[in-house]
Amino acid sequence: MESMNAEQDVSLKSFFDTIAVQHGIPVTDAAFAKHMDEQDPLKHLRDHFLYPRMRDLDGVDLSAVDESEEAIYLCGNSLGLQPKNTKHLVERELDKWAKMGVQGHKAGEMPWAECDLLLVDGQAEIVGARTDEISVMNSLTVNLHVLMAAFYKPTPTRKVVLMETKPFPSDFGRSWLTTDEILTYLDAHGDSIALVLFSGVNYYSGQYFDIPRITSVGKAKGCVVGWDLAHAAGNVPLKLHEWKVDFATWCSYKYLNSGCGGLSVVFVHEEVMNSHPPALWGWWGHCAATRFDMTNEMEFEKGCLAYRISHPPALLACPMLASLQVFKLTTMESLRRKSIMLTGYLEYLIDSYLSEHHCEIITPRNPEERGCQISLKFSRNVRSLNEHLKKRGIVCDVRLPNVIRVTPVHLYNSFTDVYRFVNGLLDVLGKLRA
Repeated sequence: MESMNAEQDVSLKSFFDTIAVQHGIPVTDAAFAKHMDEQDPLKHLRDHFLYPRMRDLDGVDLSAVDESEEAIYLCGNSLGLQPKNTKHLVERELDKWAKMGVQGHKAGEMPWAECDLLLVDGQAEIVGARTDEISVMNSLTVNLHVLMAAFYKPTPTRKVVLMETKPFPSDFGRSWLTTDEILTYLDAHGDSIALVLFSGVNYYSGQYFDIPRITSVGKAKGCVVGWDLAHAAGNVPLKLHEWKVDFATWCSYKYLNSGCGGLSVVFVHEEVMNSHPPALWGWWGHCAATRFDMTNEMEFEKGCLAYRISHPPALLACPMLASLQVFKLTTMESLRRKSIMLTGYLEYLIDSYLSEHHCEIITPRNPEERGCQISLKFSRNVRSLNEHLKKRGIVCDVRLPNVIRVTPVHLYNSFTDVYRFVNGLLDVLGKLRA
């Protein structure tokens, strides 16, 4: 794929315009999207996923579409698509259960008692962690409780938990806070803050926070700094160990494609494990070598595995393993380059066509301050708009009353998906306006 030189101050719009001139294809033409797809070095990754078709989706008007055609799925920020190998891995473990019963705990390619350990390397690579800083366990909400029990230690003078709100305050005239505003607040109020707990990527606006700077300033003020990375893990490159994040946790059903209710992951930096040991104990956090000795004396596993509570669910480990197999075919840096191109192309088309429909992009315009998601704010309630999009086989995410989150995911979405979405949206808006 033609790519921007990171050292050049070239806007995405100028970049696309240059390609259009070079190849004699308008950026707003379907042929431009096709050209970008043909040049995409990651286009083969889509073949590793099961992509929904028009005939299988709820609410599609089959008289208005080709029922055998692939739908326009731009909702990976809510639920990632299923990797093709998922079914095989799940059926393999079901078959083992049927044939071996309890012996499946220690047998086969995925011994159930160790199934979570098979996922650690892949997760560590995605988020930039050491393997002993990662544990795959529980759900995201449970893990937030586990981590806050260990890390939130209020005192009479330091007890505040600093978090972001949904859309950041409107008195700033935008839907997000700048990093400088966050750092200024930390500098002024940090002495009273026990815990900084932000999202890596805000679910509503799609803003990608400056994790290293916020972490550094927060810790310099004596705060514990943790991150909810539900919308960041698998979306944007992370370097949790290098950035000295105290702790983090994330789910796996969005950009990590592990299925609804999939396993969560915990990160605890090696430097703070001893000072913040597990506060909620479970038998699976006990050293595996002596776990079944039943001495009633806790002997923690080494590293982040000590924070585990109970036996990992093998059937939930299978979808995550299938997804990690796809991630292993590329790098987060390569995915990031494609993501910037996809959202930049979406931004270009929105700016070209939708100003007259009172559609506003509330995601930061700087591509370094966003991930895969672009949030669109309309001057109307979007419930009816979304129903009409569904009739055309367009799947995106609605936040009432007036926001639609559109997410071309780097692993499996294409420039043609983006083109088809914008044209479908234009068609719907035109008919609703008539």
